[in-house]
Amino acid sequence: MWLKIQTFFRKIRYYAKRDIFTLRNIITVLAILVCFYWAWGAISATARNWTLEQKLKSKELEAAKMELEVENNRLEQQYFKTEEYQELMARIKLGKKAKGETMVVLPENSEKARTKYLKIESAQSELRSNFSQWLDFLFG
Repeated sequence: MWLKIQTFFRKIRYYAKRDIFTLRNIITVLAILVCFYWAWGAISATARNWTLEQKLKSKELEAAKMELEVENNRLEQQYFKTEEYQELMARIKLGKKAKGETMVVLPENSEKARTKYLKIESAQSELRSNFSQWLDFLFG
């Protein structure tokens, strides 16, 4: 029994040395492992570069937005310093007027006058069918 087991393992070891663990097979396995390692590195580097590029684009957009806001605030500040703005604010807040002008104070609109045209437009759009609304949208 013990002899059969020993011969079995000897045959396996002989077969492994002769057919499996040859120099050609070992080099092939190493080459495949190197290729997988290289491919994995390339994929991970590409993914990292893509995420960094997305972050860079978002930061550039944010910087451009901030530059526009700064420029807008600068222009608004210049406008606030002009005589035109100062005159407009004096007219609105203090009720001042220029020479030769007459002030006309109109009463506030009633609630009925404010909602008169809103009801007519909504009633017209409700009466039209969905198909005719699509036709108007697509063909003008």
